[in-house]
Amino acid sequence: MSTPNVYIKNRPATFEYAIEDRLTAGIMLTGSEIKSVRLSRVSFNDSYCLFDNGEMWLKNLHIAEYVNAGYAGHIAVHDRKLLLNRKELNKWHNKIKEKGFTIVPLNMFINDKGYAKVEIGLGKGKKLHDKRESIKNRDVEREIKRYLK
Repeated sequence: MSTPNVYIKNRPATFEYAIEDRLTAGIMLTGSEIKSVRLSRVSFNDSYCLFDNGEMWLKNLHIAEYVNAGYAGHIAVHDRKLLLNRKELNKWHNKIKEKGFTIVPLNMFINDKGYAKVEIGLGKGKKLHDKRESIKNRDVEREIKRYLK
């Protein structure tokens, strides 16, 4: 069985945050949720990760309801557990305590085995002048590509 190429990116995350470290985590989904993910019906608006009782949870991730789910459907926005090793959880939990980092979801994809994965990033919020610099760099790169064509 070949899995479709699903790669859903959270574009505002890299604009709003300076990402220091990245990690790929599994995510617990129900049957109708994974079917919606395969249809790329996911929105990262205002989603973030936090620790609760030694586990990492993804909050405010919107996965649209699957049309053909019937009675076995799911709630579009609810907390979803991320699957990580204890070592990784402890490492990131300590960084969050010490330095004031935030964990944000960067993208969601389906791997070769058909499992949904979420790439999360450990980042600090950018200031306004950093955002302006990002816009300026993006415009310069766009101009360079335009001249090279």
